[in-house]
Amino acid sequence: MELQNKRSFLHRCARSGDLVHAGLVITLLIGVWYAQALEVNTGKVHFIEVMNGSSVLLPCTYASCIGIQNLYFNWQFKDNGTLVKLCEAIIPAEGIEPNVKIHHERVEFVGSSKQSNISILLHNVTFEDQGQYICFARNPKEKDRNHSAVFTLYVVDELKEVDNTLTIIIVSVLGGVIGLIILIMVVKAVVLAILNKVQEKKVPCELFRE
Repeated sequence: MELQNKRSFLHRCARSGDLVHAGLVITLLIGVWYAQALEVNTGKVHFIEVMNGSSVLLPCTYASCIGIQNLYFNWQFKDNGTLVKLCEAIIPAEGIEPNVKIHHERVEFVGSSKQSNISILLHNVTFEDQGQYICFARNPKEKDRNHSAVFTLYVVDELKEVDNTLTIIIVSVLGGVIGLIILIMVVKAVVLAILNKVQEKKVPCELFRE
């Protein structure tokens, strides 16, 4: 009876170990999947402030570790809760430029598949253009995995002047400190040189006295 219990315990342990291994394999596979997954990015700064009547670049790039095939992308503007399509296209493969369909008269596609860039330019910006712009992409090569990124546009009458007083003060103080350190090092070097020369003149006199 005791031997049977031991065998049953070992069997359960073996099964438990198999489950752990299976879990590790699944975790690794999920990690690899996400590492290869399509991603679009509008840059480190996700907003911009521009003047009324000017032109503005809406940046967006895509990346995929396993490459693309018939990558579909579009730009949409969120207008009072309604998504308005600005442009769309399909990139057949890496390095092949897309035939972009423009759905807005003031939108210009300025990206390039050679740089994995799907940015657009919005001309003659008005206050009605203020809001969120969504860059979307879908990659059939990754079983139609998709991703999107939001870029926010603010439109103003005039750009605010940035007060650089504090920056100037900090730079001035740092410059003064660095200058003082350099001056001290120069004075120290000169003093040491003078002392060395004085010491060299004293040596023959001492030898002569002996």
